[in-house]
Amino acid sequence: MSPFRVTRTLPEDATGAALRADVRSGLTRTPKTLPPKWFYDARGSALFEEITALPEYYPTRAEREILRDRATEIAAATGARTLVELGSGSSEKTRHLLDALTGLHTYVPVDVSESALVLAGEALLEERPELDVHALIADFTQGLALPETPGPRLVAFLGGTIGNLLPAERAAFLTAVRALMVPGDALLLGTDLVKDEQVLVAAYDDAAGVTSAFNKNVLAVVNRELAADFHPDMFIHVAVWDPEEEWIEMRLRSRTAQTVKIRALDLAVDFAAGEDLRTEVSAKFRPDGVRAELAAAGLARTHWWTDAKGRFALSLSTAV
Repeated sequence: MSPFRVTRTLPEDATGAALRADVRSGLTRTPKTLPPKWFYDARGSALFEEITALPEYYPTRAEREILRDRATEIAAATGARTLVELGSGSSEKTRHLLDALTGLHTYVPVDVSESALVLAGEALLEERPELDVHALIADFTQGLALPETPGPRLVAFLGGTIGNLLPAERAAFLTAVRALMVPGDALLLGTDLVKDEQVLVAAYDDAAGVTSAFNKNVLAVVNRELAADFHPDMFIHVAVWDPEEEWIEMRLRSRTAQTVKIRALDLAVDFAAGEDLRTEVSAKFRPDGVRAELAAAGLARTHWWTDAKGRFALSLSTAV
């Protein structure tokens, strides 16, 4: 069996320190914000898995359709011997790529969650004992150094996760990815596309209320990790479409005037009745906009695939 290695590039307390910094910064500004990465503790991850199966939530199914139908083309276009997956989680969505990349030597899943990486890595080695798996415990938004692996490399950033970054953050991220690439490497990027407002809002505000529970879970994370006293039932889940920015915002709206104490930060946060806490931005894209953002980072888009309904896109780019 090939080796399974795990390399930690994050300090042991990096996650806790980042949470403390994000909560202090986000809850003392106007408007109040929290980054969406704090949704994903064990319960949040389980809730998101439920969301991906909801009838309203099309992105996962649409992306899976493209990967199923186009994986062979992606493999032929890249000839990748190393697959690097940013934000890999369970690595479930890359199975079609792993099957198609017949010359693959090394898989490098990158995630902040050590437990997710170990579970996924061990499962993969059971299925593919010939594969060299080198997992990285890292925050890909904070700079990334990749291990020495055979080229060419395919860097995959799937799920439309790039939409959670604000425009300046996207530019910095794509530039950083470009800096990791050498001639012959490629970037496979998943982007959700602009479509009817009703379809978009429904995807983030499902009838069963699973997304509401997912959104409020961030308050449970802050309560547990920072000894806060948020009462999730005192907040309403809201999803709105911003037509100018062309993104969905998920918010938690305070039902009443209230004060939340965050004891680990010695912080008291006042909420007015009806005040919103923004927990996620999910940008939607147009083909020309994706091409322009990639070009600005020094990446040339060579391929563009969508699902049959044109809801979601995968693009392949190479370093200029």
